[in-house]
Amino acid sequence: MLTSFIEGLLCCLTSKPANTVVPVETSEPADGYEFVEVKPGRVLRVRHIIPDRPAVEEPSLGGIVSCKRKITVYRNGQLFIENLGERASAELKTCQNGETEPNSTVEVELTDCRNSSPPVSIPEARKPKRTVVIDCERRIAACKGTHSDVALFFIHGVGGSLDIWGSQLDFFSRLGYEVIAPDLAGHGASSSPHIAAAYTFYALAEDMRLIFKRYAKKRNILIGHSYGVSFCTFLAHEFPDQIQKMVMINGGGPTALEPSLCSIFNLPTCVLHCLSPLLAWSFLKAGFAQQGSREKQLLKEYNAFNVSSFVLRAMMSGQYWPEGDEVYHAELTVPVLLVHGMHDKFVPVEEDQRMAEILLMAFLKVLEDGSHMVMLECPEAVNTLLHEFFLWEPVTLPPPKKEPKARPETAKPQTDNTSEPAMVRPATARQT
Repeated sequence: MLTSFIEGLLCCLTSKPANTVVPVETSEPADGYEFVEVKPGRVLRVRHIIPDRPAVEEPSLGGIVSCKRKITVYRNGQLFIENLGERASAELKTCQNGETEPNSTVEVELTDCRNSSPPVSIPEARKPKRTVVIDCERRIAACKGTHSDVALFFIHGVGGSLDIWGSQLDFFSRLGYEVIAPDLAGHGASSSPHIAAAYTFYALAEDMRLIFKRYAKKRNILIGHSYGVSFCTFLAHEFPDQIQKMVMINGGGPTALEPSLCSIFNLPTCVLHCLSPLLAWSFLKAGFAQQGSREKQLLKEYNAFNVSSFVLRAMMSGQYWPEGDEVYHAELTVPVLLVHGMHDKFVPVEEDQRMAEILLMAFLKVLEDGSHMVMLECPEAVNTLLHEFFLWEPVTLPPPKKEPKARPETAKPQTDNTSEPAMVRPATARQT
């Protein structure tokens, strides 16, 4: 604590950054680690594992899901969603919120992310401000490790690094999946520009877009944690045909990003550096269900919260993304698995429940023993959930059989002595 205070004081006196992030030394520099220059002078560390597949299996056809919904935004700030899908989407809807009706509606206030009630009627006085109609079909199939056209992308959040995905990367690469996990700029072993504009949402999203284009396969699955969920959502909008499925781990509600004006992260960098031990302790308390020696070791070993004060301040101040509102999320047609740690003090469970209500196809799973860093606390449970979701494919019910129309009975042909052909009349016709 004393060292942090002295360094912070020197920062204030010299007007230099309190601490600088340098590439973290890795004990396995050749174990799938690459350094990608996304822009001149902007280098990201990426862990890319291409497994040796003893056998390659052809992917199944899967099932076709009808993605039909009408999204209406009214001038009073209400969002009205009509789900119009049939059969397969009804089966998915049951997993989302327990409803069994294939055609359902959702009406919510855009300003209140926790209030959702079924609509009774739509007053004529409300005038639509914006209407979005989605009418498409998606073919969703199981994604196995033996499928060479599948790639998994893991994106971490603020303060972390690709190391938090260690258990997942090892688990899925052993199953034959190709995995890609980048360090965000200023995190892990990626370069750290000394300019706040390098850490805005749009700058980081562009990095992720370039990384995705570099490593993407035909079918890709995005896995995001916390702030990383926003980048996954961005990519799902940018590349809808290439994203097969998506996983949101403690990502929060479907709200537009806007930095808080009254936040501790608005303090000067040198002050934040002085408070760094307190911030680390707060992260341990809020991010883990337990605060024992095991959790402290996980926090340190996996670089779960290891970032400079300058980068931390710039990251929190740069979370401006007005496009990422509820309508933006409601437009997604990709199936989504939401994983939430019950003891998470950063993201309340109500926010993930809200996200599940807005999304077209969503499965919400709550782990009672986990918190914000649930992938570190419960790696086996998280790996199992993810793998089951990767293998899931919808069962498309066959269309109802059409009953054959009853043919009208006919009268027996009558024979006369004339050369005219016999006439066939319905039995109900009057004989003359």
